[in-house]
This record gives sequence, structure tokens and C-alpha cells, in this order.
Amino acid sequence: MSNKQSYYIQSDFIILLTLFICVSLISIYNAQQLPQYDGETFVLKQITWFTAGILMAGVIQFFDLDQLYKASIFIYIVGVLVLIGLLMSPESIAPIIKGQKSWFTLPGMSMQPAEFTKITTVMLLAAAISRHKQKYNISSLKSDSLLFLKIVLITAIPVILIMYQPDFGTSMVYIFIACMMVLLSGIDWKIIIGLILAFTIIIGGVVGLTVKFPEVSQELIGLEEYQVKRVTSWLDPSQETTNDTFQFDRSIRALGSGQLFGKGLSSLQVGTPDNHTDFIFSVIGESFGFLGTAIVVFLYFLLLYKLVTLGLSSSQHTPFGAYLCLGFMSILLIHAFQNIGMTIGIMPITGIPLLLISYGGSSVLATMIGLGLVYRVAVEYSVQQDYLFK
Repeated sequence: MSNKQSYYIQSDFIILLTLFICVSLISIYNAQQLPQYDGETFVLKQITWFTAGILMAGVIQFFDLDQLYKASIFIYIVGVLVLIGLLMSPESIAPIIKGQKSWFTLPGMSMQPAEFTKITTVMLLAAAISRHKQKYNISSLKSDSLLFLKIVLITAIPVILIMYQPDFGTSMVYIFIACMMVLLSGIDWKIIIGLILAFTIIIGGVVGLTVKFPEVSQELIGLEEYQVKRVTSWLDPSQETTNDTFQFDRSIRALGSGQLFGKGLSSLQVGTPDNHTDFIFSVIGESFGFLGTAIVVFLYFLLLYKLVTLGLSSSQHTPFGAYLCLGFMSILLIHAFQNIGMTIGIMPITGIPLLLISYGGSSVLATMIGLGLVYRVAVEYSVQQDYLFK
């Protein structure tokens, strides 16, 4: 009996999650000491979100991967319907914030559906790829093209709905996830090279259009003026006003002022409008210096490495579980790269949080659901390995 219970204790995941929670709470506590957050209780709220997320991840352990595989299409449809409902809802419950209709605002809380549909999309992508691989044991250009179209279709539906909000940054996350799933699914390199070329041309065209003809980009792509400013200030900060580069300037100043070991707890002096959410990495840099930021990056490396190795190891036992791990890895990877990148100036500023660290109910709950899914993969892999070596 005790041996069976040990399957549900995946020490590496538990230790990593505990470390991330500690980093998150300490960083948010430091951020809320700034005068702009006077009277806020972000830490207590974050503890609540993490507690709820852990409970949700625990509930997922009552379902095996086969049940999740069969339910993935229905879960995906629910996610899409919620996105449609968001666009159709009155502003009393879905207000327009910073030019975007991205949140349901209810008494005492707000919810961003796009955060949850990242997980539902990854679930259906994992199911579709594993089902396709089972049907086509020997791949061909025709079968790979069919799989590519499936991935595109599954991803395109939520992307189009999110672009209507409009939320360009979150849409790019979905596109990155789809590209990673194409690469990891073993699709023919002819298709992948074509995809890379097309993606490069599209991104280059969007950036070029935004820089040279900002008014046209606002009309065609649906970008808001402040989003255009973010792109242009990222490409050439010297040509922008102080107001346009304010967040970037403050972020760099905070990171630089932390030097090697940081200023310590309750010693922040540089604030940005979103220190507890989008710019939490700047808080870590100012508080704990280069050493603190390096530790955070190393924690992400360990988690990403664990997900990749788990995905590769479990691929023979459960292809669906393997692609779940790789899909969730893609979500964490793009969020970490984009968020950290924008704080140091190598990426444009977007409203993408640093998952498992930034404050936020929707992002924390969605991430914990994703973690619950890959935790279930680890549990079933442990059971399988135990039976194999008995």
C-alpha cells in the first residue's frame, strides 16, 4: 500500500514547485512595499491562488491519461465557447481594459480565459498528434501535411478569437506553441523549413509594417497605438520619447541597480506600473541582484529539462502524455523567454507574465492545471516503470 502511494509523490516536481512558490511570494512581497501599492495584499491573494491551483492539480490526479485523452476535444470546445462568450458579453462583466476585451470581471475577482485555453489547446494538440501517429505508423509527405493542417486548425480557432479582443501578445504565444508542436511531432523537414520561412516573412512583414506605416498596421492587424509604440521603442529606443520607453528604462535601471547581490528585502527604490506582474523579474534583479536572477533562470532550466526528459521517457508508454509534457514545456519556455527578454530589452514589451512567479489569478490557476496534467504523466510513468521491473 505504501509503495502505491509513493507513485503520487513526485519529489522533483514538488521541490521545484515549492521553490517557485517561495520565489513568487518573496518577490511579490518586495514589490508591494513600493508606495504605489500602499495597502495592497498581493501576497495573501497569491497564496490563495496557489492553494486553489494545487487543489485543482490534485483533482486531476483522479483521472487517468486515457480519460483526459478522450475528454480533450470536449474540454477544448468549452474553452473556445468561453472565448466566444467573452467577445459577446456586455461590458458590465467583460470590460474593455487598455483597449482589450480579455477579462471577465466578477465580484471579487477577474478571469482571463485565454490563459486557460492555452492548456485546453495543448491538450487537443497532444491528442490529435498522438492519434495521428497511431493511425499513420509510417509517415509520408501527405500524412505529415495532414497533421500540419490539424495543428494549424486547432490553434487558429483560439488565435482568431483572441486577435478579436485584441491581444496580439497572447496570440503570438499560441502560434509559438503550435510551431513547437510541429517541430516536436516529427513532421517532414520540407514542411518545417517552409513553415520557418513563412513565419519569418510574416513576423518581418508585421514588424516592418508597424515601423514604417503604424497607422496602416493599426487598421489591418488591429494593434492599439500603445502596442505600436512598444514595438517601435523596442527597435529604436533613441527615437522615442521618455514616456514611450518609461517601462523599459525603469526595468533596466532596477536590474542594474541590483548589481551582484541586490539590495535585499524591502529595499526597492525603482518602480514600474506593473512591478508585481509583468515586471516581477526586475524586482528580483533589484532585490537579489544578478545572483538572484541567475537562480530564477536556473530554476526554469531545471523545470524545462524535467518536462523534456519526462516527455521523451514516456513517449513509448503514452504518446498523449509525452506531447502534453512537450506542449506545457512550450508554454513555460515562451513565457519565460518573452517576459525576461522584455525586461532586459531584447524583446518588445507585452503583457505576458512570468509563469509561476508573477502575480495573477488566471495565470497561476492555468499554470497549476498544466502542471497537474504533466504530474499525472509522471505518476503513470512511475507506475509503468515499476511494473516493468518487478
